[in-house]
Amino acid sequence: MQVRALVVVAVSALMWVLTALFPPDALALTQISLTDLSYHECPADVGAGTVTSGTSQAANCFIVTGTANNPTNKMVVNADIFGRIFDANNDSVMQNRTRLGSIEEVPPGASPFELRISVSANQPTPLQLKQFKAAGFTGTVRR
Repeated sequence: MQVRALVVVAVSALMWVLTALFPPDALALTQISLTDLSYHECPADVGAGTVTSGTSQAANCFIVTGTANNPTNKMVVNADIFGRIFDANNDSVMQNRTRLGSIEEVPPGASPFELRISVSANQPTPLQLKQFKAAGFTGTVRR
């Protein structure tokens, strides 16, 4: 019994020393600003679809485009895009939802991005794109 306790203590001490000497990489959330926002209708081959939330209704497809600005010198991966979209009447296009999609990879500096959205056909345009931003990680993240 005493030998087992000594082994547990020795292994614990070794783990503590190794962690102190070789700390794991910190995966901090990196903020990405999104600028130059605009949108256009999807091409005909992409645009057909429906919005479903219990029932099916007609939808319009749009591609939101802009520039993602990564302030770090590292690749950012799995950057979630957040923002608010309103129709011409200032009604929310996506109620209770601010996460709109993601960007798989954002290289250092400025780079273009695209995001496909579906908007109920009864919501009038032009759309208003507000408070857009993104946040991702500078290391591999398991999903």
